Amino acid sequence: MHLRQLSEAILRDVSRETIDKLRLLEEMIIKWNQIINLVSNRQCHDMWTRHILDSAQLYYHAPAAHQSWLDIGSGAGFPGVVIAIMAADLNPSVRVTLVESDGRKATFLVAAKTALGLAANVVCSRAEALPPQNTPVLSARALASVAHLLAHADRHLAVEGTAIFPKGKLAQQELNDARKYWHFDTETAQSLTNEQGQILIVRNIKRV
Repeated sequence: MHLRQLSEAILRDVSRETIDKLRLLEEMIIKWNQIINLVSNRQCHDMWTRHILDSAQLYYHAPAAHQSWLDIGSGAGFPGVVIAIMAADLNPSVRVTLVESDGRKATFLVAAKTALGLAANVVCSRAEALPPQNTPVLSARALASVAHLLAHADRHLAVEGTAIFPKGKLAQQELNDARKYWHFDTETAQSLTNEQGQILIVRNIKRV
C-alpha cells in the first residue's frame, strides 16, 4: 500500500486539523531529537509510517465506550501522544495519561501536550510504582515482553479492561511464553504498517 493510501486508511475519520497536529508532533520530535535521544536518527527518516501511523492504528482497537486510556513507557509519545491527538478529535471526553520514567522524555511529553493543546496527563514514574489506575484501556509499545506487559496490565486495568500491545514477528512466541505465567484472552490483528507486525488485544488477565 502506498504511503498516501496508508495514511488515508488509518486516518480516515480524522479532521485536517488532527493531521496537522500529527505533523507538528513529527516536527517536534525531529527538533528535540537533536538534544534528547527520543528515536534513532535512522527512524527520523521514516517517522510518519514507522511511528505515527503505526501508533494511530491502535486507536481503533479500543472499546468504543472507554473514557480513559493509560499509556506506559510513552517515550517520544508513541503511541500515547498520537492516541491523545486522535481522541481529541474523535472522542474528546477521553482522558489520556502518559507514563514515562525518563525525566527528559517526560519533559518532552509535557512540551508536546502543551504545543498541541492536548488535555493529557504526563506522569514521570515507573508504571510499577504507580497506584493501580483502574483504567479501561492500557497500551505499551516497544517497552517489554508480553509477559512483563501483562504484569502492568494486571495492576492497572479495570476488571473488564483491554490492553493493546503492538508486536513484531515474535508476537506468537511472546504469547506462548506469557501463558506460562498468565491466563488471558487475546485477539490478534494484522498491523497495517508492518507486514510482520501484529496488534495484540488482551483481556481477562489472571495469574497462573
